[in-house]
Amino acid sequence: MTGREQPPELSIVIPCFNEEENVRAICAAVTAQAEMFVGSHEIVLIDNCSTDDTRMIIRELCREDPRIRAIFNSRNFGQMRSPTYGIYQASGRAVIGMCADFQDPPEMIGRFVEEWRKGAQIVLAQRRSEPSSLPMRLIRDGGYAFLARFGDHPIIPGATGFGLYDRKVVSALAEWNEPEPFFRGMLLEVGFRLAVLPFDRPSRAAGESKNSFRTLFTFAMSALAGSTRSLLRLPLFASAFFALMTVGLALAALIALAMDGPAGELALAGLAVAGMTLILLSIGLVAEQVRLLSERSRNVPLVIEDERINFPVSAR
Repeated sequence: MTGREQPPELSIVIPCFNEEENVRAICAAVTAQAEMFVGSHEIVLIDNCSTDDTRMIIRELCREDPRIRAIFNSRNFGQMRSPTYGIYQASGRAVIGMCADFQDPPEMIGRFVEEWRKGAQIVLAQRRSEPSSLPMRLIRDGGYAFLARFGDHPIIPGATGFGLYDRKVVSALAEWNEPEPFFRGMLLEVGFRLAVLPFDRPSRAAGESKNSFRTLFTFAMSALAGSTRSLLRLPLFASAFFALMTVGLALAALIALAMDGPAGELALAGLAVAGMTLILLSIGLVAEQVRLLSERSRNVPLVIEDERINFPVSAR
C-alpha cells in the first residue's frame, strides 16, 4: 500500500466482537453489493478485542482482498467508542456503518447510495419491526420515547445508526471531543440533509447477541448524558416539586392518623420511595455528566490501536 492511494468512493465500517461465524459471510455480501453500486470501495473491520477466532479470520480476509482493512483494538472499548472510531478512520467519500451479524442488511447499500447521490448527506435506516421479546420491545420503545421527550435534538424512533454518512458529516463529527459518542444522536445534532429509509430488521444470521443488560444499561446512561443536557435541570425541578409536596405530605400525615395504621403507613412509605427514586435518578444523571466532563478534560482517545492492516501508510 502507498500513501498516494486515492480514497475510495464508499467505505463500509463493520465493528466486530466475537463474530467468527459471521465476519467472512458479511464481507462477501457487502463486497457483492458495493461492486454493484459504486466504482471503488473499502471495508473497515474494527475488532474490539475478540476472544474467539474473529481476528484470525480477519487476517485471512485482509490477505485475500487488499480492499479489506482491519483495526485491532488493544482492549474492548465498548459498543459506543469502537464503532465510532472505525467510522472516523474510514477514507471514503461516503461511509456506511453497519453490524456484522446481518441485522443490518447489506441489500440496503444500494438504496443508501441512491439517496446519497440524490443529495442526502445522511441516510438512516429506520427499523419498522424486529424479532425480539416483549420486554425488550417495551424497553426500547420507552427509551426512544424518553429521548424524544427530553433530548436536546430530535430523535428518530427505530434508527440505530445503520446508514450512510457523507464525508462532510464524518469530518465534522470527528472534530468533536466526545469521549463516549452517542453517534445516532450526533448525526441529527450536526444538522445536514437527512433521508430516512424504513426497513424490517431480521434476526441475527448466527451467534448470540453481545448486548447484556449491563451493556445496554451503560449504553442508555451514556446516551442520556450525551444527548439530554436539559436533564441537568431535573434536580431544580425536583426540589420545587418536593417543596410543594411538603404541604401534601403534611395533609397525608393528618389523613394517615384517621386511617388504619397499616394503610396510613403504606401511603407515607409510597410517597417517600417515589421521592427517593427521583432524587437518586437526578444524582445519577449529574454524576454521569460529571464523568463525561472529566473524560473530555483528559482528552482520552476513543480507542487505542494494537494493530492495523492494509491501510495506506499515511492513514494514521
